[in-house]
Formats: sequence, C-alpha cells, structure tokens
Amino acid sequence: MELTPEQYADTAARIEAEVGKVIVGQNALIRTVVTCLLAEGHVLLEGIPGVGKTVLLKTLSQVVDLPFSRIQFTPDLMPADIVGTQVLEEDEHGHRSFSFRQGPVFASFVLADEVNRASPKTQSALLEAMQEHTVTAGGQTRILPRPFLVLATQNPLEMEGTYPLPEAQLDRFLLKALVPFPTADDLVTVLERTTGSLEATLEQVADAATVAAMIELTRQVPAASHVLRHAVDLVVATQPGSPTIPPTLAKYVRFGASPRGAQALILAAKVRALLDGRPSASIDDVRAVAPAALRHRLVVGYEAVADGVSADHLIAHLLDAIGAPGAGVRGANAPDRTPAAVAAGD
Repeated sequence: MELTPEQYADTAARIEAEVGKVIVGQNALIRTVVTCLLAEGHVLLEGIPGVGKTVLLKTLSQVVDLPFSRIQFTPDLMPADIVGTQVLEEDEHGHRSFSFRQGPVFASFVLADEVNRASPKTQSALLEAMQEHTVTAGGQTRILPRPFLVLATQNPLEMEGTYPLPEAQLDRFLLKALVPFPTADDLVTVLERTTGSLEATLEQVADAATVAAMIELTRQVPAASHVLRHAVDLVVATQPGSPTIPPTLAKYVRFGASPRGAQALILAAKVRALLDGRPSASIDDVRAVAPAALRHRLVVGYEAVADGVSADHLIAHLLDAIGAPGAGVRGANAPDRTPAAVAAGD
C-alpha cells in the first residue's frame, strides 16, 4: 500500500480530529503521540494523575483499529508480568510440556501506566521490546507486532512512591511530552462529556496497513545535509566538554543527549513536515521538535535543581545559542535565560 503526502496529511488530520472528540484541549499532546506513531517511536507522558493520559492511547487504538493492552506498573510488578512466562500445560493425553504464555507487551499499542512506580528491574524489561521490537524469554526470541508503540505515563518524581527511570530506558523514548492541567473552560467540557450519559462516537479512519504505509513514507522523506548537520550540532552542543556547549549547559548538564537524540530530531522533523504538507524536513522542523526530543535526554546536576533550572529552560538556551544557519548564530556567548540568571538581573 502506497500513500501520497497529501493522503498522509489528510489521514493524520482525521486521526487527530477523532482523538480530539475524547481528549479535550490537548491538541499539542495529541500531535506528539501521533508523531511517535508515524515515526515508529515511543512516547513518554509526564503529568499528574487524572488528566487523560490513559484514555488518549485507548482512544487512538480504536481510531486506527490496532490491538491495545495496558500494564499497570506497581512496586510488586515482575518482568514476567510484562513479557510473559513459561507455563506447564497438560494435553488431553496427559502429556505435560512447557509453553510460552504471552504477556501484555504483545500488542501494537502498549500503555505502561505509571511506569515509574515499578522497580528499575521491572522497568528494564521493556528495554529490548522498545529497541529491538522483540522479546527474549525461555531461551527464545519472539517478534512483537508492528506497528508497535509504547506509551508510558509517568508521575512527577516529587510524588510519593516513584522511582527515577534509568537513563538507558529514557533514551529509548522518541519524545517526551509534559501533560498540562486543563484550563477551566476545557475542564468544563470534560465534565460535560464524562459525567453525562452521552459518549463520543469514534470513527475508524485507518488500519494497520495504512499506519504501516504512513510509517514507510515517513522514512522516505528527504532531509538535506545541512538539516542533518544542524541536528548534530544541537546534540553535540549538549555534551559536557564540547567546545560548542553554551556556558549555561556546561554549568548544569552532567550528561548530554545521545546519538538517539539526533535520530529523534530528524524522524520527528520528517513527520512534522508531512503533517504540514511539505515534501522535505527543514531546520525549522528540527528546532520545533527539539524540546520534546531532548528534554528527557539531558541529565542535569544538583545545581540545576537548586537553581530551579529545568531541562526545557536549558533547551531554550541551547536553541538561542546554536542558532539556525543563516539566522544569525549567537554562539556560546548568548545571554543566559535560565530562572537563576533572570533572578540575578541578567
């Protein structure tokens, strides 16, 4: 099945519109999740409970008619509860043998709900699935269905009973989105839809073949060498010790973005270009997706926490310091835009 860029953009717009019938006032969040689906990546959502993170993926699975499973992460969850396990079964002749019983990870859409409430050992059970799209258990490697999307929800680390996700697992998420609390008007609409007797009627606008074709088209979008170079420049400038790292990042960042960060910038930029009806990715696309692609890949030190400097503040400074080619690169001497600097009268 082949799609034109126009069909791609139209189908994606219809998917977003259908999901928007249920998820109120979160258009940017819906776009982020759809971007990860079409780039065949994974998405991490962070926000307080009750803002619709779980409903979002379930609704998306209905709109594109792909199987959905939900894993509730708790402190006592074990890796076998995710990937599956060997069970002893007896046939009608009384012969006993071991067979593999698939875990909930064997679905196209996997919701890892409150993923940072489980222990690091259990969280690591997702690593192979997210990167290789396979599961190894009982000495055998099994292939997961495709498309395959893990949407993990994470409570803020300040909440009780949470564990920080390992950096290796964070790096496997293509994008990270921060789920804001709804506005008062949006909350009124949510109450109207969820406390009454009427339910939104969803229309299936795509299927597995359509989504697979859209993913294939995403990979075919060209990105010029200067676009690739700009993505690399941004990632390199997050590395401590790099000659191009801005002073603010050098002060606060312990570890910068990995090569997967550059891949995420380009893949998300390609999807953004197609969604806007353009045939190729641009530097503006790369810069637009930079916060979602890099915010979970910057490991900041204690100084950043003490000074109230978030990863998003650092990325804003990075984009200011490493300007787009031809737009007046400000370089490492760009003014400091972090809260600490503003408070000091910078």
